Formats: sequence, structure tokens, C-alpha cells
Amino acid sequence: MPTRSELFDAYAFRGRDGTRVRMNFVSSADGAVTLDGRSGALGGDTDRELMQVLRAMADVVLVGAGTVRAEGYGGLKVDHDDVEWRRARRLDDQPALAVVSGGLHLDPADTVFAEAVRRPVIVTTDAAAAAEGGRFESVASVMACGEAGVDLAAMLDAFARRGWTQVLCEGGPHLFGALLDADLVDEVCVTLAPRFVGGRAGRIVQAAAEADRRFTLESVVTDDEGFVFLRYAHD
Repeated sequence: MPTRSELFDAYAFRGRDGTRVRMNFVSSADGAVTLDGRSGALGGDTDRELMQVLRAMADVVLVGAGTVRAEGYGGLKVDHDDVEWRRARRLDDQPALAVVSGGLHLDPADTVFAEAVRRPVIVTTDAAAAAEGGRFESVASVMACGEAGVDLAAMLDAFARRGWTQVLCEGGPHLFGALLDADLVDEVCVTLAPRFVGGRAGRIVQAAAEADRRFTLESVVTDDEGFVFLRYAHD
């Protein structure tokens, strides 16, 4: 099994200059992004360890509201050793959490807010922020980015103004698709699970236009359970 140190080395950033968007997904060997409706059911011990490593490296973890609901997100927190790793690199103790919700279809009582160790950010449209943003005043900061829909480039600019340049996106597939269509994805980390699921589960990308988007394979890590961890960088 790869050690935690080996995972940090395999997924190290080239540098911290400029905004960098890194996706992280797990998929079965036949391309299913979920099992029984949840992506977490596909993972293994190394995959869960890698998720924590990637979170420790990030300034902000970005996730769509649908994934928050489907996966039952609670408070996002890295452990003591990762806090020390971050402090040594002059990062905040904990990464920020940003939830994308164009219609603000969230409940202020959700565990993602109730268990937060750092005040989350909700990214939404100008209209939704004006109409519904006040409901979240006590639990999150509402960031308005776009009129008709969430403007993802404007969102990243707003993150950069806060000093959040290393962005880890944990999905879901529609948010991944929107980021791809906007040409905003710099890196994709895919855990390939040794499972064949069948059924009607979707792929890790949904709703993106068909295009030949070229990425380079940067690293490959395997573990004793048969998982393969692939890291791709945009050409």
C-alpha cells in the first residue's frame, strides 16, 4: 500500500502560482461513478486516504449542492498531522469549503453547515443570492457569481481574491462537465476501482459538450486491493 508520504509526493503541485483546478473522482472499471447512488461506496482505504491528502493540499474544496446531498457531506476537516503540514507551508489550518448551488436548494440546518469547522461559502447566481441569500447568513457566506447561471470563471476570480488558488473539486459530474466546457480544469485525479457495476450509473462527466480534450498522464499509483490512482494534467 502507498504510504501517506508517497501520496503527497505523487500528487504534489508543481507550484502555487496562479489558479489551478484539480478534480477528484472515483470510478468503477466499467465507468460507473456511483454504486447504490453514492460514489463513496466505490472507494477503498487508499482512496479515502488520498482524499484527505488532496484536501490537505487545497486552499478550497469545491463541491456541487447535489453531491453534498447525495454523499451526506458533514463538516470538512483535515487531521492534526495535515494541519501541521499546512502550517509549515503558511496555509490556513483548514481548507475552505465552497458549495455551488445555482438555485440555493439547500437547508441551513444541513450537516455541511452545522458541523463546519470553518465558515463555508455558497456560490450561486445574483438573483438567488438576492432572493434567498439571507436564509444562510448565520451559517455561510453567499457569493453571487453570474446572472442566468453560476459564472465559474468569475467564481475562480473571487476565490483568487481571497487567496484560494489551489482548488480541489469533488464533483459532481455536472459541475465537472461545466468546468470542462469552460476550459477551467487543469488536473484530473481518477481512482479506478476494481469493480464492474453495470446498471444505470452515470460517468464522472455529465452534460459537457463532446470534444477531444487532451490530458497527459502524470503519475500512476496502485495499492494491494487492486485500485489504480491516475493523475492527469491538461496539455
